[in-house]
Amino acid sequence: MTSKNTKRFDDVRPGETLPALAIPITVGLVTGGAIATRDYFPGHHDLNAAQALGSPHIFMNILTTNGLVQRYVEAWAGPEARFASLKIKLGAPNYPGDCMTFNGAVTHQDPATRTVEITLSGKNSMGNHVTGTVALVLP
Repeated sequence: MTSKNTKRFDDVRPGETLPALAIPITVGLVTGGAIATRDYFPGHHDLNAAQALGSPHIFMNILTTNGLVQRYVEAWAGPEARFASLKIKLGAPNYPGDCMTFNGAVTHQDPATRTVEITLSGKNSMGNHVTGTVALVLP
């Protein structure tokens, strides 16, 4: 759920941590995310096809991961924050039955542009599924 209150630039400091967010990885999340992003690659919705590729289960696509990163950061920042950049790198796959937990912190602040940088990770039982940085312009 996104906060109705938006963080203000002057109230944020480097080192501030974002609250952890656990996301259960379900078949519905993986397949729904793939369909919603028009990614019809069989490994994202067809168990037999995923297993034929050597995967134990269907696996999350990068666009769903990208949306979950945005959800995580926006829930902390609030609706008036504007995304200036979002850069992520995938690691371990997200399979149904696992849980991905996001953690993040403010790592940089630029008063000239009112931009803060968040460094984050989303970790599952195999390690980091996603790592990255998000730059936000705050009011």
